[in-house]
Amino acid sequence: MSGAAVWSDAVTAARLFAVDPLGTGGVMLRSRASPVRDAWLALLRTALSPSGPVKRVPSNIAEGRLLGGLDLNATLLAGRPIAERGLLAEADGGVIILAMAERLSSATTVHVTAAMDAGETIVERDGLSLRMPARFGVVALDEGIEDEFAPASLCDRLALHLDLNAIGIRDAGEFSANAEETAAARAQLPLIEADADQIEALCSAASALGITSLRAPLLALRIARASAALAGHSRVEQDDLALAARLVLAPRALLFPQKEEAAQPEQPPPLTEGEADGSGGEDLNADIDRALDEVILAAVQAAIPPDVLATLRAGSAGRSHGRSSGKAGPLQRSSKRGRPAGVLRGALRAGARLNVIETLRAAAPWQAVRRREAAGTGEESRPRVLIRRDDFRISRFKQRMETVTIFVVDASGSAALHRLAEAKGAVELLLADCYIRRDQVALIAFRGSAAEMLLPPTRSLARAKRGLAGLPGGGGTPLAAGLDAAFMLSDSVRRKGQTPTVIVLTDGRANIARDGGQGRPRAEDDAMSAARQLRGAGIAVVLVDTSPRPGISGETIAKEMGARYLPLPHADAATLTKAVLASIG
Repeated sequence: MSGAAVWSDAVTAARLFAVDPLGTGGVMLRSRASPVRDAWLALLRTALSPSGPVKRVPSNIAEGRLLGGLDLNATLLAGRPIAERGLLAEADGGVIILAMAERLSSATTVHVTAAMDAGETIVERDGLSLRMPARFGVVALDEGIEDEFAPASLCDRLALHLDLNAIGIRDAGEFSANAEETAAARAQLPLIEADADQIEALCSAASALGITSLRAPLLALRIARASAALAGHSRVEQDDLALAARLVLAPRALLFPQKEEAAQPEQPPPLTEGEADGSGGEDLNADIDRALDEVILAAVQAAIPPDVLATLRAGSAGRSHGRSSGKAGPLQRSSKRGRPAGVLRGALRAGARLNVIETLRAAAPWQAVRRREAAGTGEESRPRVLIRRDDFRISRFKQRMETVTIFVVDASGSAALHRLAEAKGAVELLLADCYIRRDQVALIAFRGSAAEMLLPPTRSLARAKRGLAGLPGGGGTPLAAGLDAAFMLSDSVRRKGQTPTVIVLTDGRANIARDGGQGRPRAEDDAMSAARQLRGAGIAVVLVDTSPRPGISGETIAKEMGARYLPLPHADAATLTKAVLASIG
């Protein structure tokens, strides 16, 4: 579709949403900040009812502001609990605009979707029990790039999914929304009905497109009713169903519908007595139903770009892994630094940070009772706000743990003959990637009869290159010593609050035991013992088999370590780097 055609559909979607913002759920608008998005939002505001509120919800909104709760200022002044309406309740009967929907927290998503389902917000906190009506439509602004997407639970509840990124400012023509026409359609909407055959046709189309959500055909039906009301129809027509399928079902399609080729008889069968006198109307209705299904599927097919299914599959695969920016380690709780993660009742121990606002909020409902208790004691110089130890609220934070990637490189004679140069190049490339992610890298080499740490955890690319340049090759393969050194360094890294990841580059053919003695059986037994030690500690390990002909040795060691096994007999440094990055996510 051309940019002008996409913009025309976007304008139609805005008008349909303005007719029934509560019934249609809302619009998922995937678009970066641009004049095109501003023009669409301005058009929507013109079409919406002037009596309905429009509230903007930031992505980092606090739970108390979103749902409501205790009005701290009024409560402290009045000396009794006074409730405050949340932003969702303030938007009752109107529309909320979710900014940066792709970065909504799971808690905010749950609260918004729960209010959409129930039509109200329920608050049980700060000594209050409130139920406030909150029926609203949603415009979710998704500014994500590549594999960043808005929450699936929110997308499923919004009828219209639009993508304005491909529209240029020249394609965004001038469209004026007639507020009187929209108001008339809004008044006509309760009288519009659809028959059972039309509902069945929408459900059949959704099933043929691979859509499993039951909300999709229901939302398509509501869009069809809004289209009929806007067009001045007395009931849902075929054109309304086709438009609803194109706007609601096409963006959700996961399969191209398969056309069933019906066998055509060479000669039509003779008319029966019932068909001759007009009593065979059931077969005629069946033909009409099949025609309606074909019309809806044809409308959807026309709206699906040729490469959309490949894009959807790539997007769903990317969503499962996520894109790492900054530190790539797991989240951990912290009492001092990081992103805010709520508050907790607790004592003022060393390092704890008191949340003054939440502490006052916890103490406010009890001020009247505490003043009466204090008055009985005869205290004249008491503070205006009485706070006790149970009121203390401590701020909690969460931050990503820093990852330390430990490379354990086989520098023995057999490895040096084949893969030592590639291993050096791979470490340099991975170090550059770790620098972007703010991770640290360490390098351990084992050869001869022992293992040696050539590079302690560092982010310095120049230092890593110097250490790698001076890495000699030759001698036996003390694999057990290399794994023991990796375990000790991993344990030290964990004690510092960091996350270790071990990448072993070896051919797996150990021939030097832990005590430096020679003999392949003893060396293999020691290597297995060291591998089980890493697995028992729960350390993430990737074993890259650098042998020209990968055999059973490397795979057996990987199983004992619980590591991911990557046989790469003919990979260069770049291929090795890509494989390792894909393995560690």
